[in-house]
Amino acid sequence: MSERRAGGAGRRSLGREGAAEGGTASGRRPMTRRVLPYGSWPSPITAASLVQQAVSLGQVEVDGERVYWLEGRPSEGGRQVVVTWAPGEEAHDAFGSEWSARTTVHEYGGGAYAVAGDTVFFSHFPDQRIYRVDPGQAPRPLTPEPPEPMAYRYADARVTADGRELVCVRERHMEGVVVNDIVLVDAVDGGEPTELVSGADFFAAPRFAAGSRRMAWLCWCHPHMPWDGTELWDGEFAEDGLAGPERLAGGPKESISQPRWSPDGVLHWISDRTGWWNLYAEDGDGGSRALAPLDAEFTGPDWVFGQSTYGFLADGRLVVTWWQRAFANLGVLDPASGRLDRWDVPYTAVGSVRPYGEGAVAVVASATDEPAVVVFDGEGNVTDTLRRSRPAMPDRGYISVARPIEFSTAGGQTAHALWYEPANKDAEGPADERPPLIVMSHGGPTSSASPALNLATQYWTSRGFAVVDVDYGGSTGYGRDYRQRLNGQWGIVDVDDCVNAARHLASEGLVDESRLAIRGGSAGGYTTLCALTFRDHFSVGASYFGVADAEALATDTHKFESRYLDGLLGPYPDAKDLYRERSPIHYADRLSAPLILFQGLEDRIVPPDQAEVMVDALRLRGLPYAYVAFEGEQHGFRKAENIARSIEAELWFYGRVLGFDPADQIEPVPAENLPDA
Repeated sequence: MSERRAGGAGRRSLGREGAAEGGTASGRRPMTRRVLPYGSWPSPITAASLVQQAVSLGQVEVDGERVYWLEGRPSEGGRQVVVTWAPGEEAHDAFGSEWSARTTVHEYGGGAYAVAGDTVFFSHFPDQRIYRVDPGQAPRPLTPEPPEPMAYRYADARVTADGRELVCVRERHMEGVVVNDIVLVDAVDGGEPTELVSGADFFAAPRFAAGSRRMAWLCWCHPHMPWDGTELWDGEFAEDGLAGPERLAGGPKESISQPRWSPDGVLHWISDRTGWWNLYAEDGDGGSRALAPLDAEFTGPDWVFGQSTYGFLADGRLVVTWWQRAFANLGVLDPASGRLDRWDVPYTAVGSVRPYGEGAVAVVASATDEPAVVVFDGEGNVTDTLRRSRPAMPDRGYISVARPIEFSTAGGQTAHALWYEPANKDAEGPADERPPLIVMSHGGPTSSASPALNLATQYWTSRGFAVVDVDYGGSTGYGRDYRQRLNGQWGIVDVDDCVNAARHLASEGLVDESRLAIRGGSAGGYTTLCALTFRDHFSVGASYFGVADAEALATDTHKFESRYLDGLLGPYPDAKDLYRERSPIHYADRLSAPLILFQGLEDRIVPPDQAEVMVDALRLRGLPYAYVAFEGEQHGFRKAENIARSIEAELWFYGRVLGFDPADQIEPVPAENLPDA
């Protein structure tokens, strides 16, 4: 850090001196940058460019030579589209514009479609029924119409080897009771599903062995989340259900993920029994063996269905991705010898890995490239780029590269973050100033910051902000012990780490300690609200659908998260006093800094009334504030115009509070108590 700071200061100084002297040793006049206040730098990375022609990319599937992936399109109201490609043809949508492949099982969904050859099976978002679409034909429903819209939901489907049935997770919402199970669906004629497995609170990843009637699956029960404790089971499929179900691994203190069968019928899975999510395989004696023991993570938290971080090549090796200090690796693992060969690829983020020929296809991104669906050969060389998240990228002169940092935090612990310096080839800040800092607090909170290029981050750095994306205690990617630092300490450890990240950077002389902002969404919004309510370290904040009332989240949320806070805070109602103590909504009169709040009016996870209570408190306190609510948005904004409006409004608000004029022409936001322009 200190070396980078010194080097950066030196480069800025030499640039100004060279311009003043009028030339260089080579006789070429140097390019000069305008000296402008931080925050006011003109940037080609506009709010509109964040969503123009941009798509999200996920859930890759492969059948033979054909590749599929899922695209989320903000320009189409957030519609989720299955796209397909095969050698010799152009990528194209698998169904028409009136269809959207998105499931709401566990509310967060994932695993919204499955494939068999040229046939796609998907959950249609408006009614949650499973549909079958064959080439050249319109989708047709396979599951019955539910008694109420979205009452029956389906996810994580797989097609049986003969193509006649789907096995999937079903979730039924029946008069206030939510029931999850695993069912079979007739993949040809449809009809009422057949229940296979039930009894647990949650199920995931039903997978048949090729050429066999064995099926493996995951299950877990309240109060555990899937990253706390899950169980791996298998059984023999029979006409009347599953015979001889047996628990193979897992328990309340072991998280199992991604069970799948090798081509020769050996069951593999990922477990964190050593404190790290590593790969395991059946050993033939009723036990298991670790394939490549490492202090590294071979998966992430199962917030959604359908993660894929490994798969089987034809020669018996596995193509795998794994994370160390937030950065992804990609390579090949020989399960017989345990040899792990890392491919020399430039990508810092890798997801949805599927074997393809002798190589793989995956969604990848780097510090300077946004996500793309790419094909690798057996040596890790990219042979095809099937889709980029946007057709054109900004000039790299406006890109700030993420650098991992470590810093001291409360209790003598070490915490982690990704650090971004301001970057703009056309502008620099005044010599006697340091940039304002935006502290980003990721959602989850069981999640992590990504080192992949994200134009939403570059929107800030290219305007003269420094950014630190904090992997506070509780984040994933650093092992189970780090993940469990947040147990019982939500609202404490995360806030400590965000505050100490800002203090660390200020002490290094990298940022202006008098201009510190904090922002976050959902659980990151909770951290933001706690920081502004219980601490006085920040100058301004932005909360995107942030949790203000932990008690309401425990008593009035969906089934999947209804016991999440047992681990983060304590069992409710036994710990009711602690819930109130950690809820900013009950101490809103302590708010210490200006705040802008963004909220979807159809949000069921964090209802609008939580934001509105904070707004009332800000008004009474006389603090500057703004409240921006969007009709038709839920927990996370999907519409292009709302995504663009929210980040522009945030910049405008920061400008008014921190004392700079954005270069952008931004429609003012209705706000109160702001200082005179």
